[in-house]
Amino acid sequence: MVGNASRAAIVSDRRVTGLSADVIAELVSELGPLWHERHQAELASRPRRRAVGAGAKHRLVFVDRLLATLVHLRHATTHDVLACWFSVDRSTITRAIAEVRPLLAERGCTVSPGVRLRTLAEVINYLGADGRTGIIDGTEIRVRRPAAGRKDRDKFISGKNKQNAVKTMVVTDGAGRVLFCSPTKPGSCADITHARQLGLVKLLADGPAVEILADAGYQGLGAQTGGRVITPPHRKFKKNAPDWYEEMHERQRKAHSSRRIRVEHGIAHLKNWRALARHLGRRDHMSDTVQAVAGLLSHQQTADLTSARHA
Repeated sequence: MVGNASRAAIVSDRRVTGLSADVIAELVSELGPLWHERHQAELASRPRRRAVGAGAKHRLVFVDRLLATLVHLRHATTHDVLACWFSVDRSTITRAIAEVRPLLAERGCTVSPGVRLRTLAEVINYLGADGRTGIIDGTEIRVRRPAAGRKDRDKFISGKNKQNAVKTMVVTDGAGRVLFCSPTKPGSCADITHARQLGLVKLLADGPAVEILADAGYQGLGAQTGGRVITPPHRKFKKNAPDWYEEMHERQRKAHSSRRIRVEHGIAHLKNWRALARHLGRRDHMSDTVQAVAGLLSHQQTADLTSARHA
């Protein structure tokens, strides 16, 4: 385990974890009891020859387990390096990350102190309650190529980037603050198909009046949602367009892009966490990784916004 001085250095330097000391303290107080409860339940659920609590004690306390997970997500640090840093075995780090990452993913995205969004339905209701504008876009994360002979191997090949990837749909508000990241799909899944599978059409058609900005990859959703999904204007003239039309079309396209660009900023902040720049772990862990990072980023964005308002 790391010493108190090293632990304090990790917590105090935001470059190491991507989070402020106050946010880390909130995570410890929130997740620590939950981790302990689940750990005790797991110990009690299996046949035992000794009482719970007997045997070797943990060398890696929960605070260090959380810090190791944060450093891994932020910098894609290998488990071997973290094991050397925290003076434990590699398997201990692997087990710690596997335990903490789902806890982070389950937290959802923080939009205000004590208010979390965990599902797409909650996001739509949140946007509709205050008349906010939402912005959606899909982003791809490179993953390892599936093993030869796997029947669904080609599903991970992205038609856009021509590489093995998984895709997630990101929802931000008009300021670019992350509100939701969906579970991942193989890279061959189209953006509009992913949105439909998530139930976005039904949520918008049956829910509150919400304006959702999207790029050309979502054209067609506007007609299905009563115009609530707004995509770039269609080009009516294929050839020999009048000058006045070219000028109008370009003006409308730029106006839409200038509003929609905020979701690209949100995705860029997500990709600053190196675990989402290229994922080298198991593909079935990718959904937890994406949602964990989205929750951490939104929590820090909310904390920064709250501090700015009180300054």
